[in-house]
Amino acid sequence: MCGIFAYLNYNVTRERRYILEVLFNGLRRLEYRGYDSSGVAIDSDLTTVEGNRMGSPPYDAPPPLVFRQEGKIESLVGSVYSEVDAMDINLEEPFLIHAGIAHTRWATHGVPSPRNSHPQSSGAWDEFLVVHNGIITNYEVLKETLVRHGFTFDSETDTEVIPKLAKFVFDKARDGEGMVTFSQVVKEVMRQLEGAYALIFKSSHYPNELIACKRGSTLLLGVKELSGETSGTLFHDVKALTTNGKPKELFFSSDLCAIVEHTKNYLAVEDNEVVHIKDGSVSILKFDYGKEKPASVQRALSFLEMEVEQIKKGKYEHFMQKEIHEQPHSLTTSMRGRLKENGVNLGGLKDHLKSIRHSRRIIFIGCGTSYNAALAARPFVEELCGIPVTMELASDLLDRQGPVYREDTAVFVSQSGETADTLLALEYALENGALCVGITNTVGSTLARKTHCGVHINAGCEIGVASTKAYTSQIVVMAMMALAIGSDRISSQARREAIIACLSDLPSKVTDVLKLDGEMKDLAESLIGAESLLVFGRGYNYATALEGALKVKEVALMHSEGMLAGEMKHGPLALVDETLPIIVIATRDACFSKQQSVIQQLHARKGRLIVMCSKGDASAVCPSETCRAIEVPQVADCLQPVINIVPLQLLAYHLTVLRGYDVDQPRNLAKSVTTQ
Repeated sequence: MCGIFAYLNYNVTRERRYILEVLFNGLRRLEYRGYDSSGVAIDSDLTTVEGNRMGSPPYDAPPPLVFRQEGKIESLVGSVYSEVDAMDINLEEPFLIHAGIAHTRWATHGVPSPRNSHPQSSGAWDEFLVVHNGIITNYEVLKETLVRHGFTFDSETDTEVIPKLAKFVFDKARDGEGMVTFSQVVKEVMRQLEGAYALIFKSSHYPNELIACKRGSTLLLGVKELSGETSGTLFHDVKALTTNGKPKELFFSSDLCAIVEHTKNYLAVEDNEVVHIKDGSVSILKFDYGKEKPASVQRALSFLEMEVEQIKKGKYEHFMQKEIHEQPHSLTTSMRGRLKENGVNLGGLKDHLKSIRHSRRIIFIGCGTSYNAALAARPFVEELCGIPVTMELASDLLDRQGPVYREDTAVFVSQSGETADTLLALEYALENGALCVGITNTVGSTLARKTHCGVHINAGCEIGVASTKAYTSQIVVMAMMALAIGSDRISSQARREAIIACLSDLPSKVTDVLKLDGEMKDLAESLIGAESLLVFGRGYNYATALEGALKVKEVALMHSEGMLAGEMKHGPLALVDETLPIIVIATRDACFSKQQSVIQQLHARKGRLIVMCSKGDASAVCPSETCRAIEVPQVADCLQPVINIVPLQLLAYHLTVLRGYDVDQPRNLAKSVTTQ
């Protein structure tokens, strides 16, 4: 939903300009998570700061510099350098130790504006500053309490209660005991917060320190020692690698893509952990709210299997374009090491296959594109496993409190592994005793950690908000899951072997279909003036119709609907006329003859037809010269959705560019939906 980033240099001299650029670049890597406003906070060398602050700050250090701006990251960058020039701040000022924080926002509470941007402040002199990803559900109650104690609020956000609560806790402790640690302040703040969040605190009462904590939302710590990359174990005490006094840089981020250009050594922060960076050392405290004293923990650093090139556009104009064309590679990596000659090896499932086979039913649970991927997988999961499969939108399951039983296997599908509705549905399924399986692209995500077992799709970093390569990899991973679960069924052995052979050849078939790029651009030019688009599919390709229409809706900002072709005569047919473009997916499968009938009926009503068909079938499916055909390679029917979605992704991409909209950051949408 929002992107948070922090940078601390220890015993390595960095100029203020360099620090700002590190923070700005971190935000650029996270901009897909939110791009309606942003902000940064860095240290000042000024004894006074222009504005509404009068007198001296209530601490020895100069007040921090806080910059917040509505709009995209470059708006913030421009305003920061303008303000710095106006205040005559020296950007070449060196810092041996410095802690800076940054945030890019996707509005949930309050319209996009500088006052609603982060960092949010405790008040005058910015004694406590906080950047936040997530949502505080009890903020109204906390706000009322703080107002009664004399606090005034400047923003409409739920976040503002957090730094003000930190100041309240700090002032109260100082009045009573005289001394309080940064960790103690944050512990008490966490105790009073409800909701899902990842937070980073900066305070001038604790200069050159950062504290981060989380509950629900993803938070990562990157560690880079300037004398060489660190490896091994990160401890909380003097034995820690981080207490060796060596020059180092430390990073907090809500996504690995903002860390990879600095270091490959990282730690995924766990729920209810507080990570405190002080004097170059890292302390990790785990809070159990049934106990008075937090426990110190030691954690191993992980190594990031990602290259910097993955987060750059390379030769492409946009990330969405790059990720569409990366699909032959992403599908290959999704299958690498998992396809065997006569079977599939999914290490994340092998210990639970017997339990899944004995399930009463399999429930697929997801949102948006991930739901569509599961819907595409449902027919062949039922066919190969012989187990009934039901579909649930995560939010609807929770609203209905739908029945989930101990005999069920619940499969949760999420690209980010942090989708709020999906995670709440996961909690619900766990409470009801179901076996929970995760399908995600994000190692270390909440979904990956909280499910009993699962499979990473290994599609690589996806930055474009509209998911493309993750969708096709999700389908392929669920196909392999179906093959693994159904591997004990002798009756389907020939079918399994045929699908496995087709999976091996799938990346090359996707390479072939990507050659339609120019054709899809021409089609987009013919549709640029259309107000609506209908996409009809059925069987395996009902999900393709939904996903193709969703892509057009998401990025091209054009009304589009995916429809089940079998329902055409039960309402949608009333919309058909010579002006409405209609895409009918009619590749060769069990529904082919039925789709031919649909095409004839639409043609009889003068529908503006575009038919997607298997190579060589254009003359057979197009009833007239006015009908436009999109010919695609034919593969096994259950894998045809992977092929058929690619031209629709290309169409959505080109429509967006031609209509002059932002492809990678569509209006009102963010990549990782971490609030309900």
